[in-house]
Amino acid sequence: MSKLSLGAYPHMLGFEQLERLLERTAKSGNEGYPPYNIEQTSADSYRITLAVAGFSEADLSITIEDRQLVIRGRQRDDGADRVFLHRGIAARQFQRSFVLADGVEVGEAIMENGLLHIDLTLMRPETVVQTIQIRKG
Repeated sequence: MSKLSLGAYPHMLGFEQLERLLERTAKSGNEGYPPYNIEQTSADSYRITLAVAGFSEADLSITIEDRQLVIRGRQRDDGADRVFLHRGIAARQFQRSFVLADGVEVGEAIMENGLLHIDLTLMRPETVVQTIQIRKG
């Protein structure tokens, strides 16, 4: 079966970037860690909450890369001088990505009780009607 491209549809002009974004998101390999919630907090705002127990603010980074919100976590392994009888809490790194639509702005990030909250706001553009003049050729 062949892959269908948005470029195969002549009425979908200029959507090549969207197609690349969808492909990259599908390949990002977001496993199940860390678990997260996405909630709508008002008509134009959202909140992403990640469960990041054991991570400090210094262990986390939040960036926006080419219309993607990327959250990375890397714990420092200070267990070199510690002896574990059982180690069930893994100090593993993660990367979690979310595609941002046009007009979505990232607000503040808050760390609270092992949860990282990231607030997003949808900025709705005003509707613009543009008339194109037709001239004789």
